[in-house]
Amino acid sequence: MKRQSAIAVFDIDGVVRDVGNSYRRALADTVEYFTAGAYRPSQAEIDALKSEGIWNNDWEASQELVYRFFETQTAHGSALPTGEAAIRREQTGRGGVEIDYSKLVAFFQSRYRGPDPIHWTGYICHEPLLFQADYLERLTQAGILWGFFSGATRGSASYVLEKRLGLQDPVLIAMEDAPGKPDPTGLLATVDRLEQPADFNQTPVLYLGDTVADMYTVQQAREQQPQRSWIAVGVLPPHVQETPERSQMYAQTLKQAGADIVFSNAQELTPEKIWELVSTAP
Repeated sequence: MKRQSAIAVFDIDGVVRDVGNSYRRALADTVEYFTAGAYRPSQAEIDALKSEGIWNNDWEASQELVYRFFETQTAHGSALPTGEAAIRREQTGRGGVEIDYSKLVAFFQSRYRGPDPIHWTGYICHEPLLFQADYLERLTQAGILWGFFSGATRGSASYVLEKRLGLQDPVLIAMEDAPGKPDPTGLLATVDRLEQPADFNQTPVLYLGDTVADMYTVQQAREQQPQRSWIAVGVLPPHVQETPERSQMYAQTLKQAGADIVFSNAQELTPEKIWELVSTAP
């Protein structure tokens, strides 16, 4: 008897690559710049924001942290910091300021990609990989289909998948291709590209992600396609694994957001584990 197929879809940031010293560093740099050096968020503060489940886009997360900083200053009657940051003082803006979003994005990208938009020299060039291409080959040999759904830009995602991992034209839905998480549109589109026509809407899907938004995305996909088995797989990003206590707290946060199982590395989701999870999924 032919074994049932399965589909594994991977987030990229925090799952395929460690972004603790790249995307997150660029986020902190951006907040620090747009608050004129008055505030630089810690990893824990960034985690707290992302645990709200709606700040998957790091440009928008940067803007939100800047606004929250100024709102706090205004509430406490503190003087607003001044500096070169592109902030236009307006009483109608949040916290008395208005941020030029295009300038914020440009600054973020100058740190993450580097000042040259073609020849990248920024933080992205030094991201440690969290798994290797041979892991994906083992999935293929086991009859498991795989692809990627990420909130990263297509350029950034393709850089790690094709240049770093050496994959040839992998199935990828990136920021430009779908609404941001937890909207499940991108996840559903990834699955559509992978699923065989004969198995339409029947193949079990496992989505691996490292944030609350990723787990919420699976929940919403389950609501739209209840006839399919959806398995939410949480992955602990490296920056939370510095202490057992922090790992446990983060794992609990993912489980509360809907994770069916949590791993410390995506490669722990072996073909054998996939078949086990699929066989017991409702």
